[in-house]
Amino acid sequence: MGLMKRIIKMRASNLKVIITSATLDGDKVSRFFSNCPVVSVPGKLFPVEIFYSTERPTSYLESSLKTALDIHAREPEGDVLIFMTGQDDIEKLVSKLEERIQSLEEGSCMDAIILPLHGSLPPEMQVRVFTPPPPNCRRIIVATNIAETSLTVDGVVYVIDSGYVKQRQYNASTGMYSLDVVQISRVQANQRAGRAGRTCPGKCYRLYPSMVYRGEFLDVTVPEIQRSSLAGSVLYLKSLDLSDIDILKFDFLDPPSSEALEDALKQLYLIDAIDENGLITSVGRTMAELPLEPSLSRTLIEANEYGCLSQALTIVAMLSAETALLPGRSKGTEKKRKHASLDLPDGSGWGDHIQFLQIYEHWDQTDYNPNWCKDNDLQVRGMMFVKDVRKQLCQIMQKIARGSLDVQADERRKERLRDYKNLRKALCVGYGTQLAERMFHHNGYRTLGFKPQLVQVHPSSVLRPDEEGMLPNYVVYHELIATSRPFMRSVCAVEMPWVMPILKKIQKLNIHKLSGGSNCSEERAQGEPLDLPKKEVEVAASCDERDSKIQAARDRFLARKGKR
Repeated sequence: MGLMKRIIKMRASNLKVIITSATLDGDKVSRFFSNCPVVSVPGKLFPVEIFYSTERPTSYLESSLKTALDIHAREPEGDVLIFMTGQDDIEKLVSKLEERIQSLEEGSCMDAIILPLHGSLPPEMQVRVFTPPPPNCRRIIVATNIAETSLTVDGVVYVIDSGYVKQRQYNASTGMYSLDVVQISRVQANQRAGRAGRTCPGKCYRLYPSMVYRGEFLDVTVPEIQRSSLAGSVLYLKSLDLSDIDILKFDFLDPPSSEALEDALKQLYLIDAIDENGLITSVGRTMAELPLEPSLSRTLIEANEYGCLSQALTIVAMLSAETALLPGRSKGTEKKRKHASLDLPDGSGWGDHIQFLQIYEHWDQTDYNPNWCKDNDLQVRGMMFVKDVRKQLCQIMQKIARGSLDVQADERRKERLRDYKNLRKALCVGYGTQLAERMFHHNGYRTLGFKPQLVQVHPSSVLRPDEEGMLPNYVVYHELIATSRPFMRSVCAVEMPWVMPILKKIQKLNIHKLSGGSNCSEERAQGEPLDLPKKEVEVAASCDERDSKIQAARDRFLARKGKR
């Protein structure tokens, strides 16, 4: 939108642009484009009666269960759509509904089919939602917000709105992601209610009071650009070679915080996508051609230099799969985890990235047999998606290298060093801002990013302690997540010499020079203080001291172990 606004100002008056959306705030877009005209095309919608709860329930799951059973027992035919927050809640509610409906007296009401609907369902399970129910039977569909706007299920007459949604959010000040259950906006509430009026008059049961809807809900949902990492977006803007663009002053439709933009610039600088003056590098141009997070793009480029591109392609493809591939990654599979197959590789002690590689290689050796995935509690659909992504990335890398890249030869070599050294070095370069140092006195870590914080390795990680009970001194992580406490997820061990060049670059970092634009004065650039904790600068200068402290901590640990 920001780039389009620039073009419209530069082009002749005969350029016409039409922006369409089912949910766009037309007035806001009109103001952004100099009060351009807005054309509304109303859709056909039957009246929907809204019912509010008198008070907010202590459990929206239990309240949804009770409301659904009341509708099923008392209301005439028509399908029910229940909005829940995520897969775990959906599975619990589906189980409880099936149990309660089966216990109803035969003939007291019509039959019911309970159907879940969320993004992790296999296609054949999702398709069942669109199959009309048999005579004298209603569907009760328990869905995430995927059913708000992305698809329409004919036959829905009753909607139950829990008032919540699970939303992934990125905090630029901590570099941390969180998956939070938050209140929906009034726009979302109205979208949900509208699902009941598509084919006939309907009813919407809101499990919250009207005063909450009017007084607590935001008018609109927080735009995704304001709750996401912007490294990829900023890299794209840098790749356009528009010398007058100052990233911190760019005209966004929904402006993100300056902190988020600064975070993106710092990330790109530390992984060599832009130089210290904010100009895109040749490495950055190659990264911009890859449909990946910048950290993963950088990993592939470095892996190509180290001769381990084939393995890096596999890891990147595995990390790009949104689906939870591995057993025990969610609460719903906790029981399965206890009985999971022992055949899955363990990453050779180096961490999760190496485990991802080993899992895919094992699957490759079975000629991509779906049964191998099932036997090891891996999602077949997710693994097939990984295979397709890997193939696509391989083709893109071949094209970028203009035929000089021989991935097939790399795959034929099948070099497998036990320490995966080159591969881990490539990951260290790619994850330049996602480094952590183990604390001297325990297995907690301190991140070495721009605002260091204490974190722990996620319990699902296969990173293995050594014979002295200590985890590696330095690791890279794919993401930080905030749940019960801050965790590093998808972790891989790296070595101190690989980390040092990145820490030294932090000392030269100047955010206004990185931002670019012709309005950035040289005086401001030279006078800008470094927004870095003192300890961060000291890290690069105190290697010997750190090593001696680590050795002393190990000596104390072994002494205590001997006394036991």
